[in-house]
Amino acid sequence: MGLSRSVQLMLFIVFTVLLGCSYLSAQQQINLSSKQAVNQAAKNIAKFRDWQSDGKSLYQALSQDDSFQFFQFIHGTDGSLNFTHGSLAENQENVIGNMFSLDLDSTAEFPQARLQIRLDKNKVLAAEFNGLSHFIVFILLAYLVLSLMFAVFMRLHKQRIVYAAECIKHMSELSFDAIETSRLTGSLIPIGDALEYCRAGLKLSLDKVKRENEALTKAAYQDPLTGFATRQRFTQHLDVIANLHQEKSGLFAMIKATELGNINQLFGRSAGDDYLAKVATCIRKAAQDYTQFDIYRISSGDFAVIFPDIPLKESAKFIDNLKLHLDEYGQSTNVDAVAHAGVIPYQGQTKAAALLSLADTAVSIAQTLGPNRSHIIEKQDEQQNSGDHHWRNTINELIQKKSIIFHQQPIQPSQHNVEVYRELLTRFMNAQGDVLPTTSVIAMAERYGLHTELDSMIVNQVLKLLSKNPSITGKFGVNISASSILQDSFVFWLRDILSKHAQLASRIIFEVNEVGMQTNLAASQRFVSEMHKVGSKVAVERFGLGFTSFKFFREVRPDYIKLDSSYSDGIEQDNNNRFFIRMIVDIAKRISIKVIATGVERQDEKLTLEKLLLDGLQGYYIAKPEKIITP
Repeated sequence: MGLSRSVQLMLFIVFTVLLGCSYLSAQQQINLSSKQAVNQAAKNIAKFRDWQSDGKSLYQALSQDDSFQFFQFIHGTDGSLNFTHGSLAENQENVIGNMFSLDLDSTAEFPQARLQIRLDKNKVLAAEFNGLSHFIVFILLAYLVLSLMFAVFMRLHKQRIVYAAECIKHMSELSFDAIETSRLTGSLIPIGDALEYCRAGLKLSLDKVKRENEALTKAAYQDPLTGFATRQRFTQHLDVIANLHQEKSGLFAMIKATELGNINQLFGRSAGDDYLAKVATCIRKAAQDYTQFDIYRISSGDFAVIFPDIPLKESAKFIDNLKLHLDEYGQSTNVDAVAHAGVIPYQGQTKAAALLSLADTAVSIAQTLGPNRSHIIEKQDEQQNSGDHHWRNTINELIQKKSIIFHQQPIQPSQHNVEVYRELLTRFMNAQGDVLPTTSVIAMAERYGLHTELDSMIVNQVLKLLSKNPSITGKFGVNISASSILQDSFVFWLRDILSKHAQLASRIIFEVNEVGMQTNLAASQRFVSEMHKVGSKVAVERFGLGFTSFKFFREVRPDYIKLDSSYSDGIEQDNNNRFFIRMIVDIAKRISIKVIATGVERQDEKLTLEKLLLDGLQGYYIAKPEKIITP
């Protein structure tokens, strides 16, 4: 039972008890008055004790003092003197009179007659009933007033409770409007205070959660190095483009930081990070003249810029600004090429794969044009053949013209009795003499089947360099493609030409990527064996990225293994990497293979690696790459 009904029932019971008590009190008073009335009537009858006349006259004489409901006079001998007035039956219409039980009957004896009377209730009740009726009316009015007041109070109370419930409901909906505490008064004040406290607390907690989510979202979708959105956001944007109406269009630019690999190798990872940050700054400055654009870092050295609702002719301003900033950065750091860009238009409902493929083609063409150059593909139907044609011609041209130069980076021996070498780093140039991105040249050469020709040209140029410059002494490491050493024709050609330069062959160590060698262990073993026959040696570079096994050591038997630079990074704190290196060093020493660490950039790394008994260390901290100066 609710509070309202309980209180109403309590009021009803209280006022019912009050009415009952007033009724009982009135009944007692009326009983007393009735006795007095009966006694008074008896006294009045006693005045006519010797009455000899008829009953009617007696009635008239007594009626002057009393009012009778029933009057009956019966003479003992003379029936003509008898008289009867009224009735003993109750008047059913007299509801008030019937509420009270009264004894108003009286009997009197005369010498020859008998008198029986019943006094009229109304006269007896008249005096008491007036006060009783006023009291009953007062009680009923009080009950009605209190009931009405309570109903109004309960209505207001219910409205306040409904308001409090709405506040709680809105809090669950994460709505935190201020609580109107003036509407929660009286006994509801603690609820108002609690709601306000809860509202403020939830708002603070939600704000904290939002800030934490924003921080997590920023960490997940914003590249910490450049401040650009990450590939996840880029993928989402491509999905949006794919779902746009066909009439929607814009520009898509892809920028490749093509020198990242070389900078990491030549100057270290810290320099590589700084390079990427500077490239990002150049892109941001070049795009700032546009009102709408989104920039993404979509891979380690690749960036994308999307300009919505911009025609293709507006791309010239972006390209010019980008080259200007890239050139300025390149001049300040003596970097040959900083980045290359490809720009294409796009329309709604363009598939992501087609968009990326076309942009990659544009970048590929830009890379053949020289440092910091860009290329625009104006139509969607300009397919990959355009980029293929440029790269194939560029690589063929640099092979024919032998357009390469060499840098060298020494490897420091960790032990006095260990002989190590210097690595030759190749730089390629196009017909205009502009430096091309090394990694792109090698990748494209393998893509178009020109890797053996490129590697042959590199070997010939190394032999030419060493033969014409006897002042250049020592051993040199030369990078060649793993795809080349797996081809018998190249291996036999290399063996033959090294046989003709026997004195120089012993000074050359061929560096080959581990992953490529593991694709065909038999061919790799045959290559190592043929090189040993002519006095050359073989180093497996970027060791540890592939699936390394003891079988690889036993069958291939290289002379050196060069650990991937990721094993040097933070080696002083990485127990797993230290354990791996100790295991490799132990196995390698058993079969006379020398182990070299690469990417050494800090003193702590150098000291830790020396304690692991490696044979040599290479990296920016050990020695910086430098151009080979010939007399």
